[in-house]
Amino acid sequence: MVGCLLWGILLILCWPLALLMLLLSPLLLLVLLPLGLVGAVVGGVFMLVWGLITLPFRILFCRW
Repeated sequence: MVGCLLWGILLILCWPLALLMLLLSPLLLLVLLPLGLVGAVVGGVFMLVWGLITLPFRILFCRW
């Protein structure tokens, strides 16, 4: 809702820039989508490495 309102204000004040943003926003989304996927994969790898490093300590000092 706020984004739509800001786009409307931009359209009134500077319509060429608003139309350019309207055309470039899907392209920006397509560029940023794989970067989010890469970030999720890297985070998962870090969690896996941390789990493997701390596994012996969790096994040794487990309190049942």
